[in-house]
Amino acid sequence: MADTEAEGIKLETWLLIGFVVALLLSTSVIVITSMGKDTVFSAYVTDSENENLQFQQISTMRTDLGSGDGGMGYDVANTMSTPMLVNDWREPHRTMLVIAAPEKPFDSAEANAIHEFVTEKGGKVIIASNSTNAQTVAAEFGVKFFDSQVVDQYRYYEVAKQTGEVQPDDHRRLWTVAGVNKVWTDDNENRAPCSEDDIRNDRVDNCAMPVLFHRPTAVQVLDQEDSTRNVKVLAHASTSAFLATVDMDVNNNLNDPLGGNNTGLIVRMDYPGIEVIDRVKGDREGQVSVTGSIVFVSDHSVFANHLWDLADAEVTGKQQCTSDLYTDHDCWDDILSNQAGDTSWHGNGLYFMALMRDMMEIENEEISNTITRHNENFYIVFDESRHVTSAMSSPFTEAMGAIVMLTSDTMLKWLIVLNLMALLSIAIMVVPEKENWRHVFDLTRFRERPNKVDPQDYLKRVRESLMSKVRQFHDLTRDEMARKTPSEIQTMVRDPRLIELLYSQQRSYSNEELRQLLQQIRRWGK
Repeated sequence: MADTEAEGIKLETWLLIGFVVALLLSTSVIVITSMGKDTVFSAYVTDSENENLQFQQISTMRTDLGSGDGGMGYDVANTMSTPMLVNDWREPHRTMLVIAAPEKPFDSAEANAIHEFVTEKGGKVIIASNSTNAQTVAAEFGVKFFDSQVVDQYRYYEVAKQTGEVQPDDHRRLWTVAGVNKVWTDDNENRAPCSEDDIRNDRVDNCAMPVLFHRPTAVQVLDQEDSTRNVKVLAHASTSAFLATVDMDVNNNLNDPLGGNNTGLIVRMDYPGIEVIDRVKGDREGQVSVTGSIVFVSDHSVFANHLWDLADAEVTGKQQCTSDLYTDHDCWDDILSNQAGDTSWHGNGLYFMALMRDMMEIENEEISNTITRHNENFYIVFDESRHVTSAMSSPFTEAMGAIVMLTSDTMLKWLIVLNLMALLSIAIMVVPEKENWRHVFDLTRFRERPNKVDPQDYLKRVRESLMSKVRQFHDLTRDEMARKTPSEIQTMVRDPRLIELLYSQQRSYSNEELRQLLQQIRRWGK
């Protein structure tokens, strides 16, 4: 007996030592690999001690879109996991994914998932990058991201410090005048400026706003013949702009010219006519037609605090067209000045909030007003998963992404991880030791499912699931349900599409239709 107790104490001691060592080792690895690295372009960094670093976040954008004071009221979340899961989100046609500054490329599976999200589910995406890290996604839509910055000697903005010191001219700090849903074929054609009243009342189809970039590249649409979509180059550099492939010398033939509308700064693609299930007039579930949309922006800095918010822009020295510094080159009021209205730049937030609202299904007349009149029924998800991690910390970040998909609460992440480790340790301690046993693992049967469902039974199983939910919803026993007449069951169900599912013997369904019916059954009764 004494030997047994000594042996048990020894095992528990080793488990405790192993747990402490694993905790210290994992913490040390995270600290070491994170040293010298700063998070930028995050929607959730709001209190950085480094002021310059704070200006590079996109936290102001999240605040302006969210449900707080002065926000637009959207339901805002973030994902730390792979974009492969976008098609599993609730109401994808009412969801917008914002990908700003991807620091590592997408793989083909992720790019394909985003393409399906837009073209099949009616999802909305904005992807902003000034490098080819977004190229895998762009290629799915027939778009090319260049790997060089745009230089424009005529359309760049001026910057001066608060002390009055003028910053050197930088022909890569571009400005443009962009429409939300309209393209002007003439590069120099005067555009009517959007007033705050136009934006507030969604009258932005025929007006434009200035947008400032920090270091944009260019985006080119390669496939112009796709009739299933509407392609609009909403903003572009001037016809004299070029790519700084080698240097910033305009006379260097190795620097590629852009050519006006052929290569843009903001490109929008809409895929109309996608059929989905949503709440329709009469406050019931039904089929509606939605539009999937994706916008490619050639610079992630357009969302950064120092360009998104006018107050931060003024602190960091961005100059309006009224400045005396615009003497030898154009300013955006040269395009907007001949029209009535305010031509001042009010921060990029004004333009992109109008663009995002126009992309959403808020103006879809097929969807019930109980949905469209409240912005909280529309979702904006910031992708926080595209940051570079080292080889040592990569397993940890991938595990964190799997554990916590839609939260950025650091305490919650650690609480989940520590609880999992504690549960694992407890599980190891309570497992009795077994003598002389072995586990045989047959690789030939690894993915085999013992009872596969016959495809001919799919329809039957869907009907059974509906009847079971109707019975449980009305609190009936199986015998009471069996005594109900078809007319009584139809009265309980009330949904014409589900009634047809139960009693139409001539109707046949495809697998996709059955999947849609299952989703409708899940929502029935709520």
